[in-house]
Amino acid sequence: MLKKMGFVKGVNLGGWLSQCDYSDDRLYNFITEADFEKISTWGVDHVRIPVDYNIFENEDGTGYIEKGFERVDFALSMCRKYNLKVVLDLHKTAGFSFDNFGENEAGFFENEKLQERFYRLWEEFAKHYGKENSYLVFELLNEVTSSKYIDAWNRISYECIRRIRQYAPDTVILVGSYHNNSAHSVPFLAKPYDDKTVINFHCYAPLEFTHQGAYWADIIKDKEKRVSFEESGVTEEFFENEFAPAIETAKKYNTCLYCGEYGVIDRCAPEEALKWYKVINKIFEKYGIARCAWSYKQMDFGLSDERMDNVREELLKYL
Repeated sequence: MLKKMGFVKGVNLGGWLSQCDYSDDRLYNFITEADFEKISTWGVDHVRIPVDYNIFENEDGTGYIEKGFERVDFALSMCRKYNLKVVLDLHKTAGFSFDNFGENEAGFFENEKLQERFYRLWEEFAKHYGKENSYLVFELLNEVTSSKYIDAWNRISYECIRRIRQYAPDTVILVGSYHNNSAHSVPFLAKPYDDKTVINFHCYAPLEFTHQGAYWADIIKDKEKRVSFEESGVTEEFFENEFAPAIETAKKYNTCLYCGEYGVIDRCAPEEALKWYKVINKIFEKYGIARCAWSYKQMDFGLSDERMDNVREELLKYL
């Protein structure tokens, strides 16, 4: 059993303040108080809120946009009202996005000016929200992609945490590794900066099952092929092996482990997805791994979508 993080299971609010068209309609109406109220009945204790830098920064990074912070303020007020904790996840920063589709972000890991923008934005988050540490966690950056970035990322994450700590000394901070926060890349992360730094990973394994039909998943060549749970090869031993590098690293540093994303695409039958959730849940529970399912609504993985109505009540037991 690993060291406990302070919350156990949650759901992502993907597509609200990130991976969207950034219109006022999206920012103000995609997620409303009714959604927070519904989530509070699901038996979860937190939400993860992905946010993109461009709703907080002007185009050249020289100033900040109050509307972005106002949206986070609203989310935090709803979470306080409905007794939910929060992970604030910077999903995209100037110069880097995990997602190559439609994104023009590049150069972050090589460009000191872009890195400085990243530090300054996190300083702004820390100034705004550093006193909310009893229920708010910071996640530095979503899904570093290539292994070639890990040395730069270890340096950047250390410097960023150092600067955050000037304003938010007690806030828990999540840091993930390369290959999109894979568990196997966790050992290549630098030692946690301090005792409030937590290791973060994501799990969509096996991708051929959880991402079947996903147009953006280059690794899947046949987009028409469908894979049943029985064909997927998923067992408890499969996830034991998948998580082992992350678990051993967390034990080595006596820190917590958080799985910030996991889930099954809507091209998969809900009944098949339920089987996958049941198995991965056993390993989460066995090792005391905190986690957050992707995703609450739409985004190809929506747990609240109508198609999940027949299995949702059962599935929620295995988040």
